[in-house]
Amino acid sequence: MDTEIKRRLQEAKEWLQKEYSGIRTGQANPGLLDSIRVSSYGSMVPLNQVGSIGIEDARTLRLSLWDGSQVSAVEQAIRDADLGISVVTDSSGIRVIFPELTVERREQLLKLAKSRLEDARIAVRAVRDEIMKTIDKTEKAGEISEDEKFSKKESIQNAIDVINRELDALFVQKEHELKK
Repeated sequence: MDTEIKRRLQEAKEWLQKEYSGIRTGQANPGLLDSIRVSSYGSMVPLNQVGSIGIEDARTLRLSLWDGSQVSAVEQAIRDADLGISVVTDSSGIRVIFPELTVERREQLLKLAKSRLEDARIAVRAVRDEIMKTIDKTEKAGEISEDEKFSKKESIQNAIDVINRELDALFVQKEHELKK
């Protein structure tokens, strides 16, 4: 199977992993702050480029900024991200506190996770459809035999089935995290 196809299928999986890392569970996870950008010296940079992020306890992250003058900008960026988390500044940096999830919020997050899974499946289906059309065209043009067409299609379908199982496994893992 073509490396371009594998790359595109892998991109769909990596996209889903990134989306799932942004869905907050009851646990403190530094990955949740990855999407936050802060104004630093005239440009917008990711939060992890203005300080270090560590886990203080199960529901608290500690941000140690390299430049203390940026505390208010970082605080504001976290609040503006609207992640449903609390921000507290103290003498040694910024604490980000994750409240317990309510039942309703867990259900909303589970629906969001299912929606992201479906988006990833749609991307995989689009790749499959495009490849299948290409295989049909090459067979009609006489470049490959009918047997080759069927074996290529079977190979592609097997790869699609594998990536779909991997996407489902990611969803099951996220579902388990949300139900803890």
